[in-house]
Formats: sequence, C-alpha cells, structure tokens
Amino acid sequence: MAEEEGDGPGVQRANCLLSVKTDLNLRLNPKTASKTKLFVVGSAIELRQRKKPKSSENKESAKEEKISETPVPERAPKHVLFQRFAKIFIGCLAAVTSGMMYALYLSAYHERKFWFSNRQELEREITFQGDSAIYYSYYKDMLKAPSFERGVYELTHNNNTVSLKTINAVQQMSLYPELIASVLYQATGSNEIIEPVYFYIGIVFGLQGIYVAALFVTSWLMSGTWLAGMLTVSWFIINRVDTTRIENSIPLRENWALPYFACQVAALTGYLKSNLNTYGEVHEVYKIYIFSLFLGYLLQFENSALLVSPLLSLVVALMLVKCLQLNAKKETLVAKIMKVINFYLVCTLTVTLNIVMKIFVPHEENGHMLKFLEVKFGLNMTKNFTLNWLLCQKSLQAPSQEFFLRLTQSSLLPFYILVLIICFLSMMQVIFRRNNGKSLKETVTLEDGRIGERPEIIYHVIHTILLGSLAMVIEGLKYLWTPYVCMLAASGVCSSELWMTLFKWLRLRTIHPVLLALILSMAVPTIIGLSLWKEFFPRLMTELTELQEFYDPDTVELMTWIKRQAPVAAVFAGSPQLMGVIKLCTGWMVTSLPLYNDEDLLKRNENIYQIYSKRSAEDVYKILTSYKANYLIVEDAICNEVGTMRGCRVKDLLDIANGHVVYEEGDRLTYSKYGRFCHEVKINYSPYVNYFTRVYWNRSYFVYKINTVISFQS
Repeated sequence: MAEEEGDGPGVQRANCLLSVKTDLNLRLNPKTASKTKLFVVGSAIELRQRKKPKSSENKESAKEEKISETPVPERAPKHVLFQRFAKIFIGCLAAVTSGMMYALYLSAYHERKFWFSNRQELEREITFQGDSAIYYSYYKDMLKAPSFERGVYELTHNNNTVSLKTINAVQQMSLYPELIASVLYQATGSNEIIEPVYFYIGIVFGLQGIYVAALFVTSWLMSGTWLAGMLTVSWFIINRVDTTRIENSIPLRENWALPYFACQVAALTGYLKSNLNTYGEVHEVYKIYIFSLFLGYLLQFENSALLVSPLLSLVVALMLVKCLQLNAKKETLVAKIMKVINFYLVCTLTVTLNIVMKIFVPHEENGHMLKFLEVKFGLNMTKNFTLNWLLCQKSLQAPSQEFFLRLTQSSLLPFYILVLIICFLSMMQVIFRRNNGKSLKETVTLEDGRIGERPEIIYHVIHTILLGSLAMVIEGLKYLWTPYVCMLAASGVCSSELWMTLFKWLRLRTIHPVLLALILSMAVPTIIGLSLWKEFFPRLMTELTELQEFYDPDTVELMTWIKRQAPVAAVFAGSPQLMGVIKLCTGWMVTSLPLYNDEDLLKRNENIYQIYSKRSAEDVYKILTSYKANYLIVEDAICNEVGTMRGCRVKDLLDIANGHVVYEEGDRLTYSKYGRFCHEVKINYSPYVNYFTRVYWNRSYFVYKINTVISFQS
C-alpha cells in the first residue's frame, strides 16, 4: 500500500543505488554507455509508472516541490533600496512640481494678458471667442439648471440655441467636460468660494499641469532618469506656441483630451517596459483598446463612426490571426511562408471586416470630409465655399517654415531627428535579424547597445512617425505631435542605451563605450538645459512682467445693447464666430454656430455669409427669413477685409462660389448687376431700406432689423 500511495523508503533507496551504479559504469566503460542509458531510462520509466500520483495530495506535494526548487531572489542591500527609493521620490517630486509650476505659470500669464480679475463678467466672457464661447455657454446653462438631470435633458434636447433646429449638444459638441465641471462646482461647495469662470479655467489649467507631469513620467520611464523629464518640460514650455493652444482658447476640446491621452501613453509605456515578454501580452493591449473604444461608443450616444473605424477592424484582424497562428521552427522555409501568410491574412481580414461593418452598421458617411481631403491633396478642384473656406484656415494648412525654425532655434528638432534615426535604424536591425533567424537575447543589457529591441521604444517610434506624418499635412495636428517630439528627444539624449547603440555602430575603441555613454547621457542634457535657461528663461520672465490688455469696447457695447433693447425671443444672424459670443454673453437664439462637424450647420454658415456677397436685397432677405431671423449684424472687419491671404477672404470665396469671378482665369470680375450687400445696405436707399432697418451701429458692427412688413419706396 505504501508503494502504491507514494514513494516509500525502499523505492528511494533503490533509486539512489541505481544512479550511483550507473554513474560508475559510464565512467569505467564508455562503450556500454548507450546500453546502460537504455537500461536506466527503462528502469526510470518503470519506477515512474509505479509511483504515478493518483490523488490530489500528490499533485499538491509536486507543486510544493516545484516551488521549493525555484530559486528565491536575494534581497537587495539596504543602501541599494534607499538609493532606489530616493531616486523615485525625487523624480516624483520633480514631476509634481513641474506640473504645478506650469499650471501656476498659465494662470499668471492669463491674468496678465486679459486683466481677468479687474473686469466685469461681460468683459471676461468676451475673451472666449468662436467655438470656445459655445462650450463655456453650456457650462453656464448647467449651473443655471434647477437640477443636474434637468440640465442634461435640456442639453440633449436643445432647441433654444439654433433657430428651427433641435440638437443634442452633449453628443455634437462633446460636452462631458462641462457636465463634470458643473457637478464638481456645485458638489464641492465652490459656488460659495469662487466664481464659476475661475473654477472652470482653474480645472483646465490644472489638467495642463497633469499633462506636463505625464510627459515627464513617460520620458523618465523611457530613459531611466528624471533628468529627461525636466528636459521634456523645458522644451514643452519654451515651444508652447507649437505645443498647446491653451493661451488663446481655454475651453477647446483638445485642452481637456490631451492630458488624458498623455496619461494613457505614460501607463502604456510603463506596461510595455515592465511586462511585455510574449506576444500574448500584446494581445492584452488589443483587448484594452477594444474595451476603450466600446466605452467611447456608449458614452458618445452610440456613435457608429467608431464601429466602422478602420483601426478597429485592424485590431480585430490582428487578434484573429494571432488565434489562428501556427508555430513553426525558426530558420525554416515554412516559418518564412507563415509570416507572409499571416501578413496577407491581416490585410485581407482588415478590409473585409471594415466592409462588413459598414454594410451592417447604420452610419452616416462623412462626405464633406472626403471631399475636403480630395481637394487638399490636389485630387480634385472645387468652387464650393465651405471646402475652400476650410482649406484657407491656417490650422488645416501645411506647417509653415517658421514652425520648423522655432523648433530648430530651441535645439529640439535637431536632437529629435538624431534620436529618431538611431532608434529607427536599431529597430530595423532587430527586425532584420529576426527575419534571418538569428537568435536574440531575452534580456538586453547596456553593453549590447540594442535600444531598438525595447518594446516601448518600438511603440513610440511608430507612434511619433504616424503623428508626424499627419502634422506635416495639417498644421493643427502639430499640437499632438510636438509634445511627443519633446518627450522622445529628451528621453533619447538622456538614455545611455541610445549612446551605446551609436557607439556600437561606430565601433569605438579609444574610450570604453559604456563609460562614455553614461557620461554623455548626463552631460548632453545638462549642457542643453543650461543653454535653454540662459536664452529662454529671461523671455519667460519678461512675459509675466509685461502688462497686456485685451480691449474690445465695440463688442461690449453690442452685447450691452442686445441685452437691453432686443426682445427675448429675437433671433440674430451674422458670422458664426460672432454668433457664438452672442449665445454666451446674452443667451439669445442665433441662426448658426462655429461648428464644422455638422453638414446642416455648414450649409447654414454658407447661406448666412451671403450678406457679404454680391446678391440682391431680396435674395438675402429670403435667406434670413427662412431661418426666422429678426436681426442682422454686419461686421465691418469682414466686409472690408484686406489683411488675409489673397483669395482666402470671405468675400473672395463667395464670389468664386457664386460665379462672380472667373476662377480659371484669375481674379477677373464678371458682370454682376448687384453691388456687395454689406456695402449697399449701409447707404440706406431702396430697395435695401424696404427689407432692412438700421437700429444700432458703432465702429465695428451694424445691426439691422429684418422687416416683417415690407414697404416699397421709390
């Protein structure tokens, strides 16, 4: 019974004698080694069969034996643990301090620029221009609502912003930040301590501090030293004209979204750096992406555009191919054929899944965006006002030479190019070795000089190349790419592994390459930091000491007149940018908004802009009354616009769209029996006075009441 249940003393003794005897025979007579080995194997198999575990107790004892055989890592000495703790503590303290200092800097700069604390509420609100005014106006509406539920309902069924149109403002304008800010303002009791506008901009500035801290941490994780984080923050602030738009437009969606994006990148960098050892854990990243996309789908009111995204189809295809992937021995023809087949399957499945999703998932094709891209890349020509107006926007054009010059003057661009080239070539070297079947080390050391084998480096190199490609086409995307440039360049010059990779290629022999790499990883960022401090720190201090002033009395007078003289039910028509300010400052209904993700609103904007075209008074009157407008506001800055790029003025684009300029032959005007409406209506003669009555004007604005009863004068 004892032998059947487990290894008895007799069996153990027999095993020991057998092994000793076998060892002696092998040493004395090598010729009989093979026969003896067979005998030993056979005896071992017989003994294993005799002692095969049949109960759970034996399985548990086997597990315990396996665990006991696993080598336990020795505890590091106390002084080493203290050094690690001190390094982490100082790095975290530096990251938090950098974020807080940047947030305080933004607050001080904003106060100096707008004199915010010395202005009345109306003057403060005028500093929010264009779409920023719309976002903040809905924050105010949430604070005025009797309850949070009622406020959300009014925003999702909003019919008091745009005339003759009910919109889901939360979905269409992504108002979750305003919802959260309004809840925090009321739940924390801040309404008794601080004004709503200060609470709102304070949250945004705080998020920018988190943004900078996340970039700090990411650079720290990649380089192994918090010195890289300090350099990242320095480059970010010095090049803030190209890294953020927070100084000019606080409520922009990117100012809320980019801090969370940076935190996600930092978390993913830490995950790739510490846990990624197998393709299965890449698999985990795919699952996280799919979960995040599904969550976004629900939060964005079942936004079908996310489901038909090509990127989602690519991720699903990669996961399916991974599940179907067969193992094959390396350095064989079969392995190379399997790689080609897997690549073909990924491409085929991606296209197929995307087509299937578009067939079965109801969605709206973004037609105007596709047309915009066609014209942008020269694949088509158009006279359409909206498309040409979008192409004339600076944020949608290619980056200017001044952009690259600024990055070069701060030394950011040269070091970024150096780091990117070394990392990319090292990555290509790793791929080439794997394709040739060469074995790679599981653990890469500093002496190896293979920075391209690190998963987080591969991820960031691919990421920055993709973002950079987009930024080279559309300047507005530089605010996503340039912070990435700061982070990658700083982490590279502070990484001893990057310098070691370079020295391996150069086959440096005169000085020990490891020692030189360690020296350069500290000396280069120190020299860069000192030069940046000497050149740019005085400029930053000067900006904080200079007193600037945002003064727009004409707009203040216009808003004051509207609040005092216009009926509550009045509807105003004018340029979309001005309509956003009117909605914020007065709460009156408007005919259009400065939003460009809705085709109906884009069409409205084009129709309302006809007040600056060469159209008859009757045509303009019909357009305005079709949107139930009661008042028309003509802006002198648009009517007499002269300063922008030739061919990109609003009146030029309208003339092209209306056929009043022969587009193919240049700027030669064609015959039009009507003068420009915005000029003619100011003269006060028939037929313009029959349709429009001037009720207010100042140096910048002319307000006309749209007559409901038309009186024709000779």
